[in-house]
Amino acid sequence: MRKPAIRLVVSLGVVAIIGIIALQVYFFQITFNKEERKLNQKIQVALWDVVEQIYETNNIKYVGVNPVEQISSDYFVVDVNDFIDADVLEYYLIKTFEKQNIQLDFEYAIYDCQSDKMMYGKYINLGKKKNKPSNIELPKHEEFIYYFGVYFPWRKQYILGNIHSIYILSGILIFVVLFLGYALVVILQQKRFSELQKDVVDNLTHEFKTPLSSIVLSTDVLNEAEISKEPDRIKKYSGIIKQQANTLLQHIEQVLEMGALENIGKLNKKKLNLHALIDGCIEHSIWQNKQEEVFILNLNATNPMICADEFHVNNLVLNVIDNAIKYSDPEPKITLATYIDKKRLYLSVKDEGIGIEKKYYKKIFKKFFRIPTGNVHNVKGFGLGLSYVKKIAKKHGWSLQLKSKLNVGTEIIVGIPLKDSDCE
Repeated sequence: MRKPAIRLVVSLGVVAIIGIIALQVYFFQITFNKEERKLNQKIQVALWDVVEQIYETNNIKYVGVNPVEQISSDYFVVDVNDFIDADVLEYYLIKTFEKQNIQLDFEYAIYDCQSDKMMYGKYINLGKKKNKPSNIELPKHEEFIYYFGVYFPWRKQYILGNIHSIYILSGILIFVVLFLGYALVVILQQKRFSELQKDVVDNLTHEFKTPLSSIVLSTDVLNEAEISKEPDRIKKYSGIIKQQANTLLQHIEQVLEMGALENIGKLNKKKLNLHALIDGCIEHSIWQNKQEEVFILNLNATNPMICADEFHVNNLVLNVIDNAIKYSDPEPKITLATYIDKKRLYLSVKDEGIGIEKKYYKKIFKKFFRIPTGNVHNVKGFGLGLSYVKKIAKKHGWSLQLKSKLNVGTEIIVGIPLKDSDCE
C-alpha cells in the first residue's frame, strides 16, 4: 500500500473513532437528559399531590399557583402556606412517592418561622439500598413563609441506573472503537514492515550485487583468448573470484544463522573462561579484518568464569566487536573491559566511532534495523548483528545496556549474574 493511501486510511480511521466517541457522548447526554426530565416531572407531580393532601387536611383553599419550585437538580422546595406537621408530611411523601413509583432515597426538612431555620426532618430510604444520609444543611428559601424542602442525594446514580440501553450501546461502540484502533495498529505495522522489507531488499541487493559483479567481470577476463599466456593475470582474477565468492557465502551464512536463531532450542551451557573467549574473538577479528593494534584490553574481573553456551556467546562477542569496527574510523580503536560488582560480571565493548542518536536507541536491537543513511551503503551488513546479540543475552538471562553519544562513540555492556558462574 502506498504512503498516501495509508495516510488517508489512518486519517479516516482516526476521524471515525473521534466521530464514534462524539456520537456516544451525544447519545448518552440525550438519554440522560430525557430520563432527568421524566424524573423531574414525576417528582413535581408527586410533590404537588402532597401539597393538595396537606391543603385538604388543613382545610386550606387551593389557589391554583404551582407551589413546587426546583432550586437545583436535586433540591426542591414546596410552599404549603400553613403550619406543617412533620409526621403527616413524612407519611404523605412516602405514600405519594411510592404511588408515582419514585424509588429514590430522599431527605426532607421543614422551615421553622420562629427560629428562621430549616429544621431537619429525616432520611427516607425508598431505594432499599444501604445508602447513608448526606448530612448536608438544606438551604432556606426567601420567597416562601411556610414550606418544606426535599433533597435527593442519590438522584444522579438513580438516573444512571435506569438507562440500561445506553450501556449496551456503549459496549457495542467500545468494541467498534477497539476494533478500529486495532485495525489502525495493524495497518501501521504493515506499513513499517513494508518499509523494512524494502530496506532489507535494497540492502541485500547492494551487498550481493557488488561481489557478483566482480565475479562476472573476472570471469569475462578469464574467458579472453589470450589470457592463457598470462598466468599472473589468471591467478589474480581467480583470487578475486574466490574472495568475492567467500564474501557471498558470509552474507548467506549471516542470514541463515539469524533464521536458525528464531528456533533456537536448549542452550548447551558449560563452564567458560570469559577472558580466554575474548582473546580468541580478538584473534579471529584481527585475522578477518586484516587490522592490528585496534584493541585495548582492561580485563579486570577477578573471576572471569561463566556458565554459558560457548558457540552463541562466542558469536555474541564477535558481533559486538564487528559492529564496533564497522561504525568506527578507518583505524578503529576498540576497548574491551571486564569488571565485577556484588551481583554481576560485566563485559564492556566500547568504540570511538560515529555514535548513535537517542531516537534510535530502542530500534538498534531490532531485526534488520539499520540506521538510515539514504542510498549510501558504506557500512556492510543486514542489521542482524545486534538483534542476534539481544536474543542471545535474553536467552541466557543476561542484561544488555547501550551507551552512546553522537560523534563520540558507543559502548555496549553485557551484565552476567554471578550466580551463573557455576554450571552445577
